[in-house]
This record gives sequence, structure tokens and C-alpha cells, in this order.
Amino acid sequence: MKVLYTILLVALVAFTTSCSAPSLVTTQKSLPKVYVDTNSTHEEKKDVTITLFRLNNYTDTPRAGLRASNILEGLLLSKGYIVKSHFSKKTPSMKKARKIAKEDDSKYFIYGGVSEWRYKTGIDGEPAVSLQTSLYKTKNSKLVWSATGADSDWGNASIGTTAQDLLLEMIQE
Repeated sequence: MKVLYTILLVALVAFTTSCSAPSLVTTQKSLPKVYVDTNSTHEEKKDVTITLFRLNNYTDTPRAGLRASNILEGLLLSKGYIVKSHFSKKTPSMKKARKIAKEDDSKYFIYGGVSEWRYKTGIDGEPAVSLQTSLYKTKNSKLVWSATGADSDWGNASIGTTAQDLLLEMIQE
């Protein structure tokens, strides 16, 4: 009987730890650094300006792209980036996005999409989120960094907190 309890406990631990880890794929490069070490006691802050567009919404959930963009904006600001947001209008084409970023005098722009933004059906209704973001140089539209991630959480969590945790992990350097 004690062996059965041990097996059940091990299975439960394995199940809970595997369910809480997001699936994440990123490019080898990271986001550009805002703070640069100049020596061991001083960090110099660089002005890194990013134009952020509303993420494309590929879900059935209304305004999922707007919600995810808003969370991403807050996270970028908290990391020290200067963010110029363009959420009010529909997401432009890549060519138009680059033109707007040039007008903003931004060095980079972020473009991406939301593939999943919902509560799963069932008794627990766990939140599930899937996002893709890419950072491009405004000068030549060259891809600098990209991340794609998906995560779900327990039934007592919200979509917002699940998305924030996933985005934070995506932009970590």
C-alpha cells in the first residue's frame, strides 16, 4: 500500500510540474540591451525605442491581440524600453509598419499575433494562451529577434496573468 501511495505521489508531482511549464521557442539572439555594463560599478542606459503594433488576432476571442499588446507594452516599459504604441487602428502590413516606425524615429518595431486566448472547456476552465512576437530593425526590416510561446495554467488563474508570465519569459534576455 505504501508503494502505491509513493507511485501516486510521484505521478502527481510529474503531472503538475509538466503542466505548468510553457512551451517556448526563440531565436538565438535576445532583445537589444537597454542597460550596458560600462564597468563593474556603473551601468549606462541606452535609449532603445520600439514601435509596438497591435498583435494580430487569430482567435475567436474579441480583442485578444489588443489585450496581449497592452501587456507586452507594460513589460517592455518596465524593462526600460521606450515604447511607441499604435493600438487604436488595425494592424498594418509589414511595409506600412516599417513606415510608421520610421515616422516614430524608432530603431525597432514589433509585429506578431495571438493564436490562442481562451479558457479551456471543462470543470476547471484553465486559461490557455499562445503568442508569437518578432522584433525587426526599422532601417531594413531585418528580423532581430523572434519568440513563439504557449502556456496554460490552473483554473484559478486568469488569462491575463498567464499571458503576462508567458510574455515575460519570452522577452527575458
